[in-house]
Amino acid sequence: MVENVLRQTSKKTWYRWSVYINIVLFFIVALFIYLLILDCITVGINRYTGESGDVWLYVARDIAFIAVSLALIFYQFIRNLFVIMRRSL
Repeated sequence: MVENVLRQTSKKTWYRWSVYINIVLFFIVALFIYLLILDCITVGINRYTGESGDVWLYVARDIAFIAVSLALIFYQFIRNLFVIMRRSL
């Protein structure tokens, strides 16, 4: 059932979904950059006041989400570049 739906989907629909996925990924990157800034400020304040905590785990979480999102964005970008190069040759 799923294979039939995937095979019947046109290229135009795939490209539209790709654009929507990229938009969502850009919002995820923007959100986690904002959270990364806030968490880094919190780490600095905790270090200055001498409190110990697991705030570095939040920083690592933000960096992980940013890395995965950017990897997916660049993968789609490079894949689309190869598609454009194949069509223009």
